[in-house]
Amino acid sequence: MPIRNRLLAALLLSAAPVIAPLACAEEITGAGSSFAAPIYQAWGDGAKTGAGVSVNYQSVGSSAGQNLVLARTVDFGASDAPMSADKLSSGSLYQFPTVVGGIVPIVNIPGVAANKLKLTGAVLAGIYLGDITSWNDPKIAALNPGLTLPDTAIAPVHRADGSGTTFVFTSYLAKVSPDWKDKVGAATSVQWPGGAGARGNDGVGSSVRATEGGIGYVEYAYARRNSISTAELQDKAGEFVTPNLDSFSAAAASADWAHSTNFAVDMLDVDGKGVWPIVSATFVLVPTNPKDATRAASVHKFFDYSFKNGDTAAKGLDYVTLPESVKKTIESQYPGHH
Repeated sequence: MPIRNRLLAALLLSAAPVIAPLACAEEITGAGSSFAAPIYQAWGDGAKTGAGVSVNYQSVGSSAGQNLVLARTVDFGASDAPMSADKLSSGSLYQFPTVVGGIVPIVNIPGVAANKLKLTGAVLAGIYLGDITSWNDPKIAALNPGLTLPDTAIAPVHRADGSGTTFVFTSYLAKVSPDWKDKVGAATSVQWPGGAGARGNDGVGSSVRATEGGIGYVEYAYARRNSISTAELQDKAGEFVTPNLDSFSAAAASADWAHSTNFAVDMLDVDGKGVWPIVSATFVLVPTNPKDATRAASVHKFFDYSFKNGDTAAKGLDYVTLPESVKKTIESQYPGHH
C-alpha cells in the first residue's frame, strides 16, 4: 500500500504543472460593441494561453455595453460611440481606443455583380430617408453608368439595438447630408424614417443577405467574413473608394490623437487620397474604482498583452492598429499605473 500511495503522489506531482496553468486562468467579462466583437474574440484566444486570462465577451451593442459597465455588471464595457467626459467622470470610468475599423454599406441587388455599385453619402442618406426607393432611380443610375440596375424596391435595414455602429454611420450621414442632420441626426439609436431593424452587425448582415433589394451597414469584417457584397463610396475629393485595410488606414492616418479628449477622434469624411469616409475607433471602458482589484488587474493584463501581441490578428480582420505612441499614452494613463 505505501508503494501504491507513493506512486499516486508521484503521478499527482507530475500532473501538477499541467493542471496549474488551467486552474490559474482568470476569467473576465466584457460586453458591448458588435463592431469590435471579432477582434476581442481573436485577442481572447491568444490571451488564454499567452496571458492566462480567459475572456467572456458578449456582443450586445454599444449602448448596452456602456450601461453594463456603469452598473459594474461586467469588468469592461465596449463602445464605438465615445462616452462624454461628464459621464466618464460621474461613472468613474477610463476610456481608451483599441483598434480602428471601417463601416461599409452592404447590398443585395439582383443582377449586379458583387462590389461594383457606387454610392455617395448624399444618395445613401436619400435611401435611408425614404426619398430614393428603387435601385434604378436616376440618382443611383447616374453614379453607375456601366451597370444595369433592376427596377427592384430598396429595402433598407438598420440596427434595432442601441449601437455604436449606428452612431458612426448616422454621424457620417449628418456630416454629408443637411437633410439627414435636420430630420434624423446622429445617435446610437435614432428614429428611422423607415426600413427594417435587426440586432447586431450579424443581424443586419443576415437580413440584407436574405432580402432581395436589401441595403445595410456593418463593420467591414462582417461583410468580408460572410461574403456580402459591399458598395464603393465617394470620398471628399469626389473619387470612388473601395473599402479595404488600405483605405481605412488612410483615414486613420488623419487622426489627431494628441489633441483629442479621452481619445475621441473624428475620422469621418476626412481629406486625403484613397480615404474611406466611414472610419472610427472603437473604445473600451474600465472602472477607475473596480469592485474586484484582481479581476481589474486581469483586464489590464488582457489589453496590455493584446496591444503587444495582437496587431497581426487585428490586421487579419481588417482593423487598423493603433500607433505605438497612442498605446504608450493609454498605458501611462491606465488606472493604477505607477
